Amino acid sequence: MDKLTELNREIIQCRKCPRLVKHREAVAKRPPLRYKGQTYWARPLPGFGDSNATIYIVGLAPAANGGNRTGRIFTGDRSGDWLYGTLHALGLANQPHSISPEDGLHVVHTYIGAAVRCAPPENKPTRQEFANCEPFLRRELFSLPSARVIVALGSIAYNSIKKILREDPQLKKHRFPAFGHGQIADLPDGRTLICSYHPSQQNTLTGKLTREMFLDVFRKAKSAAGIVTKERRPVF
Repeated sequence: MDKLTELNREIIQCRKCPRLVKHREAVAKRPPLRYKGQTYWARPLPGFGDSNATIYIVGLAPAANGGNRTGRIFTGDRSGDWLYGTLHALGLANQPHSISPEDGLHVVHTYIGAAVRCAPPENKPTRQEFANCEPFLRRELFSLPSARVIVALGSIAYNSIKKILREDPQLKKHRFPAFGHGQIADLPDGRTLICSYHPSQQNTLTGKLTREMFLDVFRKAKSAAGIVTKERRPVF
């Protein structure tokens, strides 16, 4: 069994955070009308993608009626439409939409994880919940030895991955820039850390994050990772 497969099996079985367990299961029992009758995943979400990825994407946490419903990260909600629509446009995914784990979606050169693996109430994990999930994020990062570019979706994801990177003696005293959309940190070990606003509706519906801004982040990630793929017309 490879490291990622073993890790994902452990993630799925986790029940360390009583508040998150209660919330994810309560949402599954009382879904909104548009999802009534569907069987929810209602467990922690494993990572998804190419085990030989050169780009590692880190989000915050699953959506209560997105990943918590479907069982795949960034799947079944508008944030996922933006992410996979962007990956598809840049030749990193075979289709622009992620609906369910059985929809035939494949991504290349990329792997997607999150700082917290269960859907939190009001999308706000506690400090202890971050701490409980941190070993999963650390092991996921170390299980992707080919990942030379890390894309942090949102300031919380940025701070979470930055904390783990600083455990490396080579990076302990490195001066990381403050979070900002499109901010790039070239690390002494040769890796590149790129910041992006999270593609939540709070950002996309207000225009804080536009399609071109999001595409540009992943164009930079592709370039830094040395990936050459053909672009397509974006579908969001």
